[in-house]
Amino acid sequence: MPEPGVRPQFLCPAEALVEAGDAVCFDVLDADGRVQAFALRFGGRVVAYLNRCAHVPAPMDWRPGRFLDHEQRHIICSMHGALYEPADGLCVSGPCPGARLTPLDVREADGLVHWYPDPRHQPLPSAD
Repeated sequence: MPEPGVRPQFLCPAEALVEAGDAVCFDVLDADGRVQAFALRFGGRVVAYLNRCAHVPAPMDWRPGRFLDHEQRHIICSMHGALYEPADGLCVSGPCPGARLTPLDVREADGLVHWYPDPRHQPLPSAD
């Protein structure tokens, strides 16, 4: 459940996330500043994580928006080869077994996908 007063941030139409397909990338603010995150559909639901390997905080996509391995079973870190379960971000192979990706709260409703900020991960300031 989101905290009271948290405004959902529109990410994309639900149809933009194809099962085991490319991710939608977006930026968030955390203690380190601006950080990329990604949302993808896997197992029929939308999941989202910071685009940081749990081994070394480096971007993981091997091409923009491409996070799944060739079998489309795991999220793979292009730098370190770590494999993560898409459903929960658990590292199952590579240099950081048992570690997890940092999840973000995303929800799909009425044909839209929204991200719900939390105290540690906020939207970028608006340009207005």
